[in-house]
Amino acid sequence: MPRKTPLERIRNIGIMAHIDAGKTTTTERVLFYTGKIHKIGEVHDGAATTDWMEQEQERGITITSAATRCYWTSKPYSDVEKTEYEINIIDTPGHVDFTVEVERSIRVLDGAVALFCAVGGVEPQSETVWRQADKYGVPRMAFVNKMDRIGADFFGAVQMMKDRLHAHAVPIQFPIGAEDQYKGFVDLIEMRARVWEKEDGGKNAGKTWNDVEIPAELLDDVKAQREKMLEAIADYDDEFAEKFLSGHNFTVDELKLAVRSATLRCKITPVLCGSAFKNKGVQAMLDAVIAYLPAPSDVSSIKGEDVSSGDVMERKPNDDEPFSALAFKVMRDPKGVDKLCYIRIYSGVLKAGTYAYNTTKDTNERIGRIYIMNAVDREATEEARAGDIVALVGMKGTVTGDTLCDPDNPIRLESMSFPEPVISVAIEPKTKADQDKLSKALARLMEEDPTFRVKTDMETNQTVIYGMGELHLEIIVDRMRREDKVEANVGRPQVAYRETVTKSIEAEGKFVRQSGGRGQYGHCWLRVEPNDPGHGFTFKNEIVGGVIPKEYIAPIEQGVIESMNKGVLAGYPMVDIRVAVFDGSYHDVDSNEMAFKVAASMGFKDACSKAGPILLEPIFGLEVVTPEDYLGSVVGNLNQRRGKISEITDRHGAKIVTAKVPLAEMFGYATDLRNLTSGRASFSMEFNHYEPVPKNIEEKVAGERAAFTAGRHT
Repeated sequence: MPRKTPLERIRNIGIMAHIDAGKTTTTERVLFYTGKIHKIGEVHDGAATTDWMEQEQERGITITSAATRCYWTSKPYSDVEKTEYEINIIDTPGHVDFTVEVERSIRVLDGAVALFCAVGGVEPQSETVWRQADKYGVPRMAFVNKMDRIGADFFGAVQMMKDRLHAHAVPIQFPIGAEDQYKGFVDLIEMRARVWEKEDGGKNAGKTWNDVEIPAELLDDVKAQREKMLEAIADYDDEFAEKFLSGHNFTVDELKLAVRSATLRCKITPVLCGSAFKNKGVQAMLDAVIAYLPAPSDVSSIKGEDVSSGDVMERKPNDDEPFSALAFKVMRDPKGVDKLCYIRIYSGVLKAGTYAYNTTKDTNERIGRIYIMNAVDREATEEARAGDIVALVGMKGTVTGDTLCDPDNPIRLESMSFPEPVISVAIEPKTKADQDKLSKALARLMEEDPTFRVKTDMETNQTVIYGMGELHLEIIVDRMRREDKVEANVGRPQVAYRETVTKSIEAEGKFVRQSGGRGQYGHCWLRVEPNDPGHGFTFKNEIVGGVIPKEYIAPIEQGVIESMNKGVLAGYPMVDIRVAVFDGSYHDVDSNEMAFKVAASMGFKDACSKAGPILLEPIFGLEVVTPEDYLGSVVGNLNQRRGKISEITDRHGAKIVTAKVPLAEMFGYATDLRNLTSGRASFSMEFNHYEPVPKNIEEKVAGERAAFTAGRHT
């Protein structure tokens, strides 16, 4: 079966932004103008195509990323025929609790459209998603949305992109008016103005515009901004710079190709403007996606490793290469009982009914059916090719981050890393009949969401679930109730504390047991010291002269790792520790792996108890937007919560308070802020780092933990 759409006419993009910047509204307009849907559904009505979950429709927020495919006819350059392009779009959540959805989507996308509110500019979660795109080197363009809102400031938002994101933001449009006077924009490349005529929500919504002369009162400002655009491109293109300095009169095609080249190399971020809700600017944004964001053929070969040797391997983005793909999402099919496994195909062709090799799990998977997804709806296809994003049915063991490939040409692609959860709650079924259903539901949700964890407290025999925030766990519990019909009692949210050490200590671990016959003998000396914050655990073998045979080094490391799961202060996991084994002894007959594992555990615990153990707590970055009248109350409340104010700035008549606050003090903050400001303030927060807990709080936390554990045993 021949390829329907040439690879160079495919765009795999994500729409990413802070919560309420208008991602889902923009996606809905894209689907409308591309003919995918025939009626615009609004987020506030719970009718948006990509917000299909009941929780999304009720709350008006995006919780899970949704993939959809649409087609847009465009003519990006004069020497290219007007033709149809395939666009695979992933609409991502904006709430920090669901950042995993953004992380795994960006990992498999070729380009992204970053949305910014023309009033709020760069907000906290905008910074998070921007860093995620930087991490994977994803080219992106920016769309400054909500230009019709009171307080809209296009160039203010662009300056914030430069200041807070260190982005090379280059406007390629100049807005005509703002707030209720926003009419359209001037295209700085083609030097023409586009003004919209209609704002109704019917079938002509936003479709009627006029290309007009640039308003005379804006002409000088437009020319100055165009000159800045040319200078910005010249900074990253030597050939362009030579022409620019010699006074060359650039054609439209020359400018578009220069902008595209700089964008694909992540040197600049083209910035557009519009109002998605008022149906202005979305079509121009689609044209820009085609003109400036990469096709799969523009992206460099995907790198992986040889399964047996570990050597670096490459797969070129074309159909003739062996099949390779990355699974980036697993979820239950909302319209059936199947499990859907979303994959991005980097090379080759995959056909339904064939087998793919999962190199991560070392298993073969039979490909049952292949679907092209449109949010919750699906369309069956017999095959998928390089550049496609599709969902598979029939995957038994494949989870997020696994590599699927041609069984005869194995490759393992780089997986994904996800943040550790920072909050937990205890959960138990309401009835004995719910016990089995609860276990199955938790296992399924853990498979779907890599930031959701379930553990059983060995001392209390209590089931504890961990997540990225209160909302995250609230949605998890709600999904169990609705999707799995499980009723459960949930405890109070608890902070996921960590423990570490502050001093370097050497300690001996010796395990000797003689009980007639063969005994047990393990003996090692460990050096335990603090590691750099955020660097986790490192282990070093400093044994010389064979005083401990090589085969016992790995069990020593394993014994330390297992001991780190329960700290010496309050039983919380230990982090940021360096351990070296530098001496010890062994017995020719009695030594074995288990004996050295136990010896290492004993030595590590002894060292930690003497190495100045401390408790660490998660610190969140907080941004509060409040009217000035309430500033004193907001700041005073944050001080009571052990918050450290970083800065207070002005933005469009409001005060912006930026602070770092311990998560332990932030439970119930939404209600308190609403009461303090008569509901006129808003806030957003995201995990920032761990830092030591004050001594008085540490003693309180350790005491409560000990009392709780004792109470569960009585």
